[in-house]
Amino acid sequence: MATENKGEGWHRRVLEGHLGLFAIMSTIAIAIGGIVEIVPMFTVSAGPAALPGVTPLTPLEVAGRDIYIREGCYTCHSQMVRPMRAELLRYGEWSRSGEYAYDHPFLLGSRRIGPDLQRLGGKYPDAWHYEHMRDPRSTSPGSIMPPYPWLLQARIDAADITASVRALRRVGVPYTDDQIASVPAQLAAEGQEIVARLASSSIRTEPDREIVALIAYLQRLGKDGKAAIAAGQGGGPSVP
Repeated sequence: MATENKGEGWHRRVLEGHLGLFAIMSTIAIAIGGIVEIVPMFTVSAGPAALPGVTPLTPLEVAGRDIYIREGCYTCHSQMVRPMRAELLRYGEWSRSGEYAYDHPFLLGSRRIGPDLQRLGGKYPDAWHYEHMRDPRSTSPGSIMPPYPWLLQARIDAADITASVRALRRVGVPYTDDQIASVPAQLAAEGQEIVARLASSSIRTEPDREIVALIAYLQRLGKDGKAAIAAGQGGGPSVP
């Protein structure tokens, strides 16, 4: 027996050979790991400071974001450009943390079946997005994205969007009482602007359609951050 124990390491002799001590040490190690992860959540601010010029979403954009989440768009599209040359060449400037200051929850995504959308805002006209959601193959031949024709008919509810804006304020987004009270009016005004632009492309719709809200959100993606980075306020150099 002595000969067998001679070749054993100290870990087996001191810890594994004493189950009570091993259990205590394991508990201490797990507790330390938990403290290291949990304590920072209560000792730092709730999120990164917003980049200069990055502002909260408008009510119609909030409505579009709710639809984006509901339809699971984040499962196929990320919203985070990595700081690698290939990413910059395809998508544009890499993402900065301050761009996500008002995102609750964040929609960085974990995989890309479709392209990254962080720099999508302003890349295509409203009519392109309308047709793309109606039939992705009409704008992107060979796309495996499914169509979303119900968005062209379904309507948004001002009361639901007001509740969403109010909830966002509770988690730190700086909406004022006046902004919350004027959500229905803002929805109508913003929606009408998009409807007018679509009409110039011979597309007829109404301001309260879900497709209009989704277009508003997609056209906003990354625009504030891109402007801040272009102004030299992005918090880091571009990748060569």
